[in-house]
Amino acid sequence: MPDRYPLHELHAAAGARFVAPCGIDLPIDYGDPAAEYASVRRAAGLIDRGPVGLLEVTGKDRASFLHAMLSNDVKSLTPGQGCAAAFLDVHGKVQVLLRVLVLEDRIFVVTPIGMAADTMEALDKFLFSEKAYFRDATGELALLVLAGPEAPALAERLTGQHPPEHAWAHVAARVGDDEVRLVRGGGEIDEPEVWMLTAAGARVWSAVRAAGVPVVGVTAQESLRIEAGTPIYHHDVDASVLLPEIPLDPFVSYTKGCYIGQELVVRVRDRGHVTRHLRGLVMEGEEVPAPGASILADGAEIGRLTSTTFSYGLGRPIGLGFVRRQQSEPGTKLTVRDGERLLPASVSALPFPR
Repeated sequence: MPDRYPLHELHAAAGARFVAPCGIDLPIDYGDPAAEYASVRRAAGLIDRGPVGLLEVTGKDRASFLHAMLSNDVKSLTPGQGCAAAFLDVHGKVQVLLRVLVLEDRIFVVTPIGMAADTMEALDKFLFSEKAYFRDATGELALLVLAGPEAPALAERLTGQHPPEHAWAHVAARVGDDEVRLVRGGGEIDEPEVWMLTAAGARVWSAVRAAGVPVVGVTAQESLRIEAGTPIYHHDVDASVLLPEIPLDPFVSYTKGCYIGQELVVRVRDRGHVTRHLRGLVMEGEEVPAPGASILADGAEIGRLTSTTFSYGLGRPIGLGFVRRQQSEPGTKLTVRDGERLLPASVSALPFPR
C-alpha cells in the first residue's frame, strides 16, 4: 500500500484524486487543475507540501558548522532569517538542496521528501569537535503553503501577523490557539508564497479552508513550479549535477568563505564554464512528453528532459532539461523525441515568459 500524506483524509474529503507514481499517494487534483492553477495566479491557493524532511540543529556551533558545510551564508543569519542552500561534494556536485531557517535556540533545515536521515548522516561525517547536534524531526511539523498575490494578506487575516518581506525570513504567529511559523517563500512558483510550519496541520488546514481558499493539487503545482524554472531534487537535480549547471543564484554566497565544493563553483564563475545547463523548453502540440525524453539538435541527442507539464499559462507543454552549452540560448530550435514522436521545441529563458 502506498504511503500517504499526513493530512490524507482531509485531501480525500476535499475531493482529491490520488495517484502513486513514486510509492506515495499524491493528491493530483481536486477535479479541475486549470481552475486550481488560476486560483494561485489570480488570488490564493492552499498547497500541502506533504512529508518534507526536517532536521533540527542545536548546539553553540550549529551556525558555524552549517556555514562551513553549505553553499550559502548561514553564520551571518540572525533569528528570524533564513536562506536556500546546497550541500555539495568536494567536486561541486549537488548532494541535496535545502532551506535553512534560523531560530533563537535552533536551526531548522528543510530537506526534500525522504532525505532528512541521509542528509543528517552525510553532515555527521564532517562533525569532529564542533558542538552541533542533529535530530530528525520529520513528521513533527506540517508544511502548508499559501500561494498567490493575496497570500500575504490572507496570512495576516488568519494570524494577525504580517508575513516578513524578505525570502526565507520567518516569524512566530498563531492561527486560533495553534502556533505556526510564517515563512516568506523564495518565489519557487513565481508568486508570493507564505509557508506555515505547524504541529497542528489539520486545524490550520481547516482554518484556511474556512476562509474560502481552494486546495491546489500536484498537477497545478507542477505547472506553476516549472513555469517558474524551479529545479527540485530527485527530478531535475541529483548527485550527478554540478551546482553551476542549474540556476544557482538563490543557493550561493560568493563572499562567505570556504565550504565543501566551493573551489569548483568559483572556478566556473571566474575562469571557465560548464558543458551543459538546465534550461526551459517549450514544445508544440498538446501531449506532454515524459520526463527522460531525449532532446535533439540536428538529429543528435544533446540532453534529456527532467520535468514536464502542461503549462496552463502558455497553453502548451513545457519542461526543464539539460542541454549542451552551445544550444542553451533562448530561442534555439530543438526537437524532443518521446518514444516514436518528434516534437518541435525551443529553448526558453527561465522563468518562462507568461
